[in-house]
Amino acid sequence: MSEILNVEMLSRVQFAVVAGLHILFPPLTIGLSLIIFFLEASWVRTKDLFYLQHTKFWMRIFVLNFGIGVVSGIPMEFLFGVNWGPLSTNNGAFLGNLLGFEAVLAFMLEAAFLSIMVFGWTRVPPKAHLAATGIVTFAATLSAFWIMSASSWMQTPSGITLVNDKIVISDYLAAIFNPSFPASFLHMEMASIELSLFVTGGISAWYILKGRNTDFFLRLLKISLTALILVAPLQVLLGDWEGQNIAHHQPAKLAATEAHWNTNPPGTGASWSLLAWPNRETQSNDWSIEIPYVLSLLIHHDPKASVIGLREFPREDQPPVLIPYYTFRIMMAIGFFFAGLALWTGWLWWRGRLDMTHAPRQRWLWRAWILSIPLAYLAVESGWFLREVGRQPWVIYGIMRTEHAYSQIPLQSLIWSLGSYALLYTTLIVIGFYFARRILREGPDLDTPIKTFSGSHKPSAELAHRTQGS
Repeated sequence: MSEILNVEMLSRVQFAVVAGLHILFPPLTIGLSLIIFFLEASWVRTKDLFYLQHTKFWMRIFVLNFGIGVVSGIPMEFLFGVNWGPLSTNNGAFLGNLLGFEAVLAFMLEAAFLSIMVFGWTRVPPKAHLAATGIVTFAATLSAFWIMSASSWMQTPSGITLVNDKIVISDYLAAIFNPSFPASFLHMEMASIELSLFVTGGISAWYILKGRNTDFFLRLLKISLTALILVAPLQVLLGDWEGQNIAHHQPAKLAATEAHWNTNPPGTGASWSLLAWPNRETQSNDWSIEIPYVLSLLIHHDPKASVIGLREFPREDQPPVLIPYYTFRIMMAIGFFFAGLALWTGWLWWRGRLDMTHAPRQRWLWRAWILSIPLAYLAVESGWFLREVGRQPWVIYGIMRTEHAYSQIPLQSLIWSLGSYALLYTTLIVIGFYFARRILREGPDLDTPIKTFSGSHKPSAELAHRTQGS
């Protein structure tokens, strides 16, 4: 019990709760803003009312998600100052700057132009409104840029000099563009887009399953699927790049992620375990299902290359194994499910069964798309836990241990604050679900003319008839 009820562990649990629940919102803000920009740009270019109606509908989801994401992120700033005082004292000059850049250069830009995006439809010309949407999209990505830079620097600190055991940034650009940053940032950006495409596709499937505005959402689902066919392979390549990066800069993290205990001699090849039960006490797996040569092939693109085992590192420097190992496999399993879903849907589309006549009969397909929404969030959460837990026992890899980074605050205060944060975030999520459900139950308004700066856009009778579905 003392292993759990101590200040260090509860500080870590508290940060995990706050960060783990906050991460539910920014990826959708990043990806959905890009989708909305595409829809609005398509409307400006083609004047097809379909794009304008979708832009207006998804903007309601975006604003709700953005608002809750902002509120859920504020406590993280307090956690750095209160729970992680030594970390902030030693590294605040750099990490504080990056978080400040994120607030000033990204969040304020995003918030300023969001008002035009939401309220400017009748006040600014369409191209100016599109520009505002584009700036919001850019700012959302810029926000991810600074956050991922700070997170990556803690994984692979660079551009620094140690002066009296304190970290001093000697090369600012090298610190910002640290070794793990490019792959991590692009991998996270692509994960955000992928999650958002499954959200738009899954919600579209829900409407199709309900028989509401079938044609309207079937067309959007096809757009989401087309984008996924382009995004998914790119995400696999970025994941491979990040894996190479971890193997080079954080070999203990890589070994823990694969439950690879013993370095294989050169020329023998390391097996990849499909499933295993890692045992930290015995420094081995109690059981495992292994595929020969695959780990060497994945890590070094050479089936007989040597892969460093976890036993090469002192026990006190080894990360936990169970969480990184299984979160990585959860991500992989979800990725295979997504690939199968995309192939299934693409095959039906190719066979001409995704039209108004056949689509309502594909009920299991639409249920699978709806299931893809929580699975996409689970994949993001798994990736985040793998990233952060795999870095342990270091808070700044190789330089500052987690046990030296937390504040010595009373245990009772920590228990109360943990309970308060859990209550706060539960409330936020319940509120988010309530309003999201309300927006989805109301659905898009396809009958009322949409007023913009360029005039009132009324749907044709033919379009209104088609979008009402079966």
